[in-house]
Amino acid sequence: MATTYNDRWIDLDDHQIVIRGYYFPWGTKRIPYDRIRHVTRVRLGALTGRARIWGTANPGVWASLDPRRPVKGTGFLIDYGRSVTPLITPDDPDGVEAALRAHVADGVVSEGSRRSPIV
Repeated sequence: MATTYNDRWIDLDDHQIVIRGYYFPWGTKRIPYDRIRHVTRVRLGALTGRARIWGTANPGVWASLDPRRPVKGTGFLIDYGRSVTPLITPDDPDGVEAALRAHVADGVVSEGSRRSPIV
């Protein structure tokens, strides 16, 4: 499998998104591209994900492990039809967006930078 994006916690390959550190203590989550309904690029703030290294205060969103999240300003909410939506914060948001657009149908990735929900 060729990797189209890779950082410490996130891989996008030809078939799926791989999120390391998603489950306690170090479990990996895999989301096949064909399961993804919508991806929203969001701005992070103090109550909307930036201060949350792992977990959530919102039962509908789960922030994967990222010790560097407090210095990042952009994340992605991945709706894949489950009751909990993963929040990822890649080192290169533009690289992840480009890789996602290459693997999912048009209109699945929304542009813009709306504020993230409370996480």
